[in-house]
Amino acid sequence: MSAGLVGRLLSALMPAGTPELVASLGWTLVHFVWQGALIGCVTAVLLVALRNARPERRYAVACTALLLCVAWPAADLVLTLRDGRDIQAARLLSLTQAPAAVMRNATDMFAWLEAHLAWIVGAWTVCVAVLGARMVLGLAWIGRAAPDHAATCADERAWRARLSRLANRCGIDRHVRLRIVDDLASPVTAGWWRPVVLVPAALVTGMPAQLLEALLAHELGHVHRHDYLVNLAQNVIEALLFYHPAVWWISRRIRQEREQIADDFAADRLGEPRRLARALSELERLQFSHHHLAQAATGGDLMARIRRLVRPDPQALDWRAVIPVLGLVLACAASAHAFSSRGADATDLARPAHMDFASCNKPSYPHADLAAGHEGTVTLSFLVDTNGTVLDSRVLRSSGFGGLDKAAQTALRQCRFSRAIRHGQPVRTWTPVQYIWSLG
Repeated sequence: MSAGLVGRLLSALMPAGTPELVASLGWTLVHFVWQGALIGCVTAVLLVALRNARPERRYAVACTALLLCVAWPAADLVLTLRDGRDIQAARLLSLTQAPAAVMRNATDMFAWLEAHLAWIVGAWTVCVAVLGARMVLGLAWIGRAAPDHAATCADERAWRARLSRLANRCGIDRHVRLRIVDDLASPVTAGWWRPVVLVPAALVTGMPAQLLEALLAHELGHVHRHDYLVNLAQNVIEALLFYHPAVWWISRRIRQEREQIADDFAADRLGEPRRLARALSELERLQFSHHHLAQAATGGDLMARIRRLVRPDPQALDWRAVIPVLGLVLACAASAHAFSSRGADATDLARPAHMDFASCNKPSYPHADLAAGHEGTVTLSFLVDTNGTVLDSRVLRSSGFGGLDKAAQTALRQCRFSRAIRHGQPVRTWTPVQYIWSLG
């Protein structure tokens, strides 16, 4: 199945304007590769600088970064759709004055991406649909695990009353539901409208009541801050931007900081940080259960949380945490150096190649575009041989209309160029040319 066939299938399934929407969405997804990397790099630096600050501050930084991961591409998509025709690959980089070697590499990459935009958008749509279905199933599981009409056992009624008293003690005046279930290894706070605390039956029978109460106080910290709703929003963002590692890393840091905030809430309300530490130590012996739509007491680095409760010492700078940031910075620096090096090779031409317009015919206006009144400017790049003939050509920036682009590319490819000279010798080089289609 070709990319063109994928595009036609998408067009058949979606309303008019789909090609523009697919192109805009595709380039927005491509944009976010570097946007997400930049957001992740800045976030990592800020979190390292705030390593000894209160977890609320790190939590705010991480949440802001995750929101920016959504807001930036969303704004980019809106602006791209508003621009209409300006949705081609050249929006990624201004290339009309770029060195020839950079142009050649960028042209090849952009051309490949543009040819596979339908595949990119199609694969993204399928993955988002799968992750969305997984979220719906998770919410359905939570609904089945906590039905309002369920019969209550004696233990469940007792722990409901105990949770209610603990909630009043923690200053929470809203009703918090509790359910004892069999297929969990730790308490979790779940839901999307009314929170419910799910307690494993194994903990009710196998953990001292005082320690389980400490874990419930931790879960009430999540209820107090409405963390279950934030966690649900995180899952939506993870589903939309699943392909970027920075999104998963930032989201994981949010969960880690959120667990520390809930630990502080429980320790402050109980007045016994060590009791919560002992309860977390008991959990270490259990098999951890990860439910992405639930906020679990096992979230984050469990041993780090225990050490923090028992001995809250300032954290020294861990160079292992800085290694990914340094790697990203070095990679960016290496890429910049490579581009600058290529630019030096391309800009030391004693004489660049110039098109001789008299050697070729003026491009003819395609009848369909003429009838539709299409206008625009197309930026092309031609690979000029040492004898001035054209060996290859690429569209760097589309006019917005494929017919105009193809007509200009076909006609101008027949033109001859003056030879590019470097160090007294003719050289092969890529040369940019702009052609303006105008009915005026």
